[in-house]
Amino acid sequence: MPSSNATYAHDVKKIRDLALKALVEDVPFIQFLGVYFERCGDELTGVLPYSEKFIGNPELPAIHGGVTAAFLEVTSLITLSWTIFLREMNLNTNEIDNTSVGGSMRLPKTIDFSVDYLRSGLPVDAYARATISRSGRRYASVQVEAWQDTRHKLFAHGTCHFLMPEQSK
Repeated sequence: MPSSNATYAHDVKKIRDLALKALVEDVPFIQFLGVYFERCGDELTGVLPYSEKFIGNPELPAIHGGVTAAFLEVTSLITLSWTIFLREMNLNTNEIDNTSVGGSMRLPKTIDFSVDYLRSGLPVDAYARATISRSGRRYASVQVEAWQDTRHKLFAHGTCHFLMPEQSK
């Protein structure tokens, strides 16, 4: 029989997985791109599976810059929202249930976003990870980087600023 700590850890994992699923499903463009997130503890990595529809320059071939920018912005948004959720989530065993996830999460609004295209995106899967530089009550700044074959060989880097949603009382 599992201990209460093991049950609690399982419940925490379950609620985090449900929250991530709800966040991703709230943004239809994520489904269009096919982006999904791999979660390891509280760290997220965005994955953009390669698709021919993403090729902007068939002569190279290279991923369209708009697809790259969208992937970076989506990764920033979901990472920030995920972090907000984890911060606000009060993990008492009494409060962990499926009904407390989804529908109630409000996403931050993008204020501005800039992308540095460091090299052409190859016709392979892409990965991105965002780091929150600052997250306050009203404003957040997020750095995001994308790579394909090697994490240390980035093909794009971005900075995004967000207006934070009103905090629940």
